[in-house]
Amino acid sequence: MVEESEERSLDFVRQIVADDLAKGKFRQSVTRFPPHPNGYLHIGHAKSICLNFGIAQDTGGVCHLRFDDTNPVAEDPHFVDSMQEDIRWLGFDWGEHLYYASDYYEQLYEHACTLIRKGDAFICDLSSEEIAERRGTLTEPGEASPFRDRPADESLDLFERMRAGEFEPGARVLRARIDMGSSVLPMRDPILYRILDTPHHRTGNTWPIYPMYDFAHSLSDAIEHITHSICTLEFQDRRPLYDWVLERVGIPEPRPRQYEFAELSLSRTILSKRFLGQLVGEGAVAGWDDPRMPTLSGMRRRGFTPESIRAFCDGVGVARRDNTIQLERLHFEVREHLNQVAPRAMGVLRPLKLVVENYPEDREEELPAVNNPQDPQAGTRLVPFSRELWIERDDFLEDPPKKFHRLSPGKEVRLRYAYLVTCTEVVKDASGAVVEIRARYDPETRGGDAPDGRKVRGTIHWVSARHAVPAEVRLYEPLFEEEDPMAAAEDGDFMKLLRADSLEVVDPAWLEPSLGEAPIGLRLQLERLGYFSVDPDSTAGRPVLNRTVTLRDSWAKIAKPKASR
Repeated sequence: MVEESEERSLDFVRQIVADDLAKGKFRQSVTRFPPHPNGYLHIGHAKSICLNFGIAQDTGGVCHLRFDDTNPVAEDPHFVDSMQEDIRWLGFDWGEHLYYASDYYEQLYEHACTLIRKGDAFICDLSSEEIAERRGTLTEPGEASPFRDRPADESLDLFERMRAGEFEPGARVLRARIDMGSSVLPMRDPILYRILDTPHHRTGNTWPIYPMYDFAHSLSDAIEHITHSICTLEFQDRRPLYDWVLERVGIPEPRPRQYEFAELSLSRTILSKRFLGQLVGEGAVAGWDDPRMPTLSGMRRRGFTPESIRAFCDGVGVARRDNTIQLERLHFEVREHLNQVAPRAMGVLRPLKLVVENYPEDREEELPAVNNPQDPQAGTRLVPFSRELWIERDDFLEDPPKKFHRLSPGKEVRLRYAYLVTCTEVVKDASGAVVEIRARYDPETRGGDAPDGRKVRGTIHWVSARHAVPAEVRLYEPLFEEEDPMAAAEDGDFMKLLRADSLEVVDPAWLEPSLGEAPIGLRLQLERLGYFSVDPDSTAGRPVLNRTVTLRDSWAKIAKPKASR
């Protein structure tokens, strides 16, 4: 058992686990993460992953990875592979404990036969629509199936014939016989098995019948000796069914117990594999790993770090009630970590030519630049300097306001790591647009400081035009402006709320030459512009950068909350 930290109390789930271990109820904790392989994992799943694997790490227990592969219609081995990659990327490993619900199909079938023999399940010939019509409401009881009293021998024979593939999909289902008047809707004779004619990605055509999630999940937990089955609040109403199945098939105590916690809701974000799949299917994004997507693969491609996601999940904590977390809070954690580990570089997104008139045309030099001021061990790099430079267009105004501390006519500024320069001339095209700035540099200010002690307030970044590397830079905004896109969507059509400006492509941008062969996945800070990641679309000598987050940090203006453990 892990001792409670002096800095924070345990969340209620961890407290339950700690108490059970302290009482000797279980020798060790056994948790599980049971994704359905019908899409990619997203940030909401990360909270559950961190909780289940975290409990195992904290208590010396184990956490199983078990794929709930009970619906071959929506499943794909590609999703299985992507989920394993994402979990490992987050920093967790299941070791030898990789399982599939399909591993237990034979056992689940035998348990279903047990329920039929005991009179706790029956074969129903009603269609799914007829079953739904008879289910009743929260205030009215349901109507029993006319097949509810079918003899056990007859139901058992029909169930065996269902397994043999004699019936078409939808012709019959296996239902539990519980209580059509129950105040808990999932207890009103729920479906346990249905017929499907879709091949399974692991079992092929061996099984024409497939268990429903509630039946397979509870029994899979029991087969694997799960001690704490941790689910989100949406499964709270299904807990009585979870317990009923385990009890009626005869699983001995101590049986697994289900505990529910609030799922993660993130502002301006949709967290549903079904709806995310709709974004992919309708071409609103470039794939499951589009950097605008809240999937873990999308976040990885965008440049988020696993450390920042774990810190975010830890900071959000585990609560009993649903609440919405601001997206900026996640971005805060990303900035916090990248600030410590990301190397710095210079780049210009919207270039404006700066010509240093008194710098010799045939001269160039290399100036030392700090790689990361937060990490003294990161050292320095050499950045080339020449007569013609690219600067950011926003760093010049011909008629600036009073507190504008960047470049303007007659104004002196510091070129980062280089020299002090003073604007002497503005060159415009026929339309009057500024196309070039001319300046003079002070050769005594190499490194950016004046020997005479004069103060210069403005510092701007730059790249040498002669040495700069062209790049494509992708700038991202949230896919939705609304805090809760699904609540704001009329008739549930959230696609109408997609922002047209969620992606801006800057091409060409200009980068310092050290980034010409930057490795895929490198995370860096372009000084004064934000944090970026090198995208897999990059080619030799022409990197593609994804902006991870800007340097703005509205969340930092709010007191960072304590973990709610």
